[in-house]
Amino acid sequence: MTDHARVLCAEYVARLGPQKIRAFVQSLSPVQLRYLARYWPFWARENQLPPPGAWKTWLLMGGRGSGKTRAGAEWIRAQIEGSSPLGGQRCHRVALVAPTLLDAREVMIEGDSGLRRCSAADRRPVFSSSRRRLEWPNGAVAYIFSSEDPDSLRGPQFESAWCDEFCSWTHIEKTRDMLRFGLRLGTSPRMVVTTTPRPIEPLRQMLSDPLTVTSRARTSDNRLLPDSFVQEVESRYGGTLLGRQELNGELVEDPVGALWDRDQIAAAYCTSSPALERIVVAVDPPVSVGAKAAECGIIVAGVIRKADCAHAWVLADRTVQGVRPEAWARAAMQAYEDFEADEIVAEANQGGEMVRTVLGLANPDASIKLVHASRAKHVRATPVAALYEQSRVHHCGRFTRLEDQMCAFGAVEFTATNSPDRVDALVWAITSLVLDLKHGPRLRALI
Repeated sequence: MTDHARVLCAEYVARLGPQKIRAFVQSLSPVQLRYLARYWPFWARENQLPPPGAWKTWLLMGGRGSGKTRAGAEWIRAQIEGSSPLGGQRCHRVALVAPTLLDAREVMIEGDSGLRRCSAADRRPVFSSSRRRLEWPNGAVAYIFSSEDPDSLRGPQFESAWCDEFCSWTHIEKTRDMLRFGLRLGTSPRMVVTTTPRPIEPLRQMLSDPLTVTSRARTSDNRLLPDSFVQEVESRYGGTLLGRQELNGELVEDPVGALWDRDQIAAAYCTSSPALERIVVAVDPPVSVGAKAAECGIIVAGVIRKADCAHAWVLADRTVQGVRPEAWARAAMQAYEDFEADEIVAEANQGGEMVRTVLGLANPDASIKLVHASRAKHVRATPVAALYEQSRVHHCGRFTRLEDQMCAFGAVEFTATNSPDRVDALVWAITSLVLDLKHGPRLRALI
């Protein structure tokens, strides 16, 4: 068999069984082996290869580390270099769009699964940071763009595009629209979209488009990840709403009737808080201990008041589960000391003065305020949810399990072992900081 014929056969190797693959590899010359090492269909999983058909958008929704970035990079490389030595170049002008320019460089271009890493040395593109472009030896050029600056997509035109982490884009709709106007070169301009999904309207629109084909990949699909990592994240997040989204790549829609939704919480994210006037640690104690016991919700939050308007910052979620009273009391007091809080606010419906006693033993000098709930959880939480709608509550970081509870609260039936204790503690914290002082006796009648 000639070298030329062997190259053609390599394109079908991925479809063979293990024994035939081994025999085929042993028959190859060093030159052919080097080619095979860069032939992506040989190594890729099925969900990392573009589906057949006359699609305009290939949407690859995947969990963290599922290999979606490598799939996007390899698709672009195939457009520029050809899918095989005999396939021929398809594109000369490409758009690479990321949440930020730094993301484009560090992930799409220079990352472990980026375009430069997955290219052979003699075909590796050169990145020009000043011109924001990637240039291949064959003359093809890829231009990088940020979702923070949609107008930079006005004017340029392309044959292909790769959109990475679409659901994390800043100006998502305008960036998408500007890119679509620019995809006008060649006979069939296409784009690949790689993202961890979020329940946002632009993603729903893309999914409903008849010219979109969709692939899905889970974190556990990537056999190159350390088993210890996969086991840890599966044990920690498996079965949660966050796990379904971040590990399985599922589009998790918010339950109907929930007081909060994920877009609302995402809008509350911030990187830090200003100097706060008052900080509290809110505690929702459990009534039992053990592996199946409810959690002890522990939320740290602070406030700034301006005139008649107060803004709250959620600083930490220190919730613990399955521990004895003295242990959750120590965890609460540790948060009290770490954040130099002004007060512990603890619900006493289940434990009465025992709650004060246990907390006092952990720190006799702490200021402790006991609160009693006289109304249903939903009624107490509704004014706090209204503050989120007014953009008056901010989250200093991602509190994933708290967010899962918030997005199910009001739509999911909670039980004694599946109680929204984090949300309860959040409600007590925000109520104490913002609503108690504003509404006085009228609010206290609700709680």
